[in-house]
Amino acid sequence: MEKPLILIVEDDEKSRRLMKDVLEHQGYAVMETAQGEVGLDLIRRCHPKLVLMDIHLPGISGLDAIREIRADAEIAGTPVIAVTASVMGNVREKIHAAGFDGFEPKPLNLKAFLGTIRRLVPV
Repeated sequence: MEKPLILIVEDDEKSRRLMKDVLEHQGYAVMETAQGEVGLDLIRRCHPKLVLMDIHLPGISGLDAIREIRADAEIAGTPVIAVTASVMGNVREKIHAAGFDGFEPKPLNLKAFLGTIRRLVPV
């Protein structure tokens, strides 16, 4: 059986490595990039089951990337979770309004993080 693919779009190497290690340990296949533009290309080419995306990225922001994803009929249905250290109320509203399927604050609470992942992409 093929492992479900999760794409991590995160410019912070420590955060990216933590998510990758945890997800691989739980039985997921993981792709990763530090850049929003590369993330968009990987979503279009590889069709991951889930995308974990930081909001603050070099180049295109996570908010701009989610707008592109939702506007592209081929990938619009891809679940995308925002992963960010910006947790103020207005940021959460922007994340929801932009079309993200959920929100995980950094630093990650691994139990809550895995609960969200398993709910969206069972292994």
